[in-house]
Amino acid sequence: MSATPVNTSAQAPTAVKAAPKPALIALDWGTTSLRAYLLSADGAVLDTRSSTAGIMNLPCPADVGGFDQAFDETCGAWLKANAALTIIAAGMVGSAQGWVEAPYVATPAGPQALAAGIVQVTTKHGFTVNIVPGVLEAGALPNVMRGEETQIFGALAGDTTVDEAPHGTLIGLPGTHAKWVFVSKGRIERFYTFMTGETFGALRDHTILGRTMRTDAQPDPAAFIQGVDTARDDGYAGMLATIFSTRTLGLTGQLSPEQQPDYLSGLLIGHELRGLNEVLAREQTHLAGMTLRLIGNDALCERYRRALARYGCTEARTVAHATERGLYQIAQQAGLIHTTAKVG
Repeated sequence: MSATPVNTSAQAPTAVKAAPKPALIALDWGTTSLRAYLLSADGAVLDTRSSTAGIMNLPCPADVGGFDQAFDETCGAWLKANAALTIIAAGMVGSAQGWVEAPYVATPAGPQALAAGIVQVTTKHGFTVNIVPGVLEAGALPNVMRGEETQIFGALAGDTTVDEAPHGTLIGLPGTHAKWVFVSKGRIERFYTFMTGETFGALRDHTILGRTMRTDAQPDPAAFIQGVDTARDDGYAGMLATIFSTRTLGLTGQLSPEQQPDYLSGLLIGHELRGLNEVLAREQTHLAGMTLRLIGNDALCERYRRALARYGCTEARTVAHATERGLYQIAQQAGLIHTTAKVG
């Protein structure tokens, strides 16, 4: 009997790559919401959770366990599966109204300073939460941030072009309290806060300007740009001298009720950028031709990109995943996780 021939061309089965294991719970815990990320040791996002349980909207008062309950509801399943996970949190959870206060780190501040300033709180089930401090710029007009510092370092992670500009890197964070941050040599040097979003809401909802607006209208890009251009070209007397035009342009038939919200938005953002341009002018530079980064909601960042273009800045890209990358970078810096991998 002859032997059965062996098929030598057949390849051995390919080994299945093991799924990455969870190593870190990263929390972005703000005033109105809580966002949780489950990360691997090399920074990959394995899962996410979101909750409306911001520090001002806890499921029960803080003094009877509100923070613990919100934490358990959001992260309990992850910790039940792996009780050895490291936990890091940033944002208003570290404020005076938060779970525990993490005192501000003074500018200039880099990831090392944030890592050194971490404050810990122990949950009712014995888990340690490492809370990242905010950043303070002291002076006659002091400025503070909580949460944005983490996003900034996440946005810059793996970016080799950070310090190419002569005045460092400029990062914008549009929002309720928009911030413009100057970063040099990997550190937050100084920053400005513009209450643009909150001012818009207050003017629309609590002044005469809102009386003639239709606030449920579809966005009107042309009315927005008209507002930006008004601030840029006719805003020399300041915002308080131009915002009433939202009403008078309506009264004279030049703006419809549907156009007025976008005009006012453009006017306020236009004044914000005009103010930023004046800051830059003191350093013999300006927005025109500048390359900068934006962090935030895609729709809002796109609105800012259109406004920036009216000031000659056409290179403003939105950086995605800045929050989770920043939390990972700071956890690495603090020695909370150990890996040789780098997150790009």
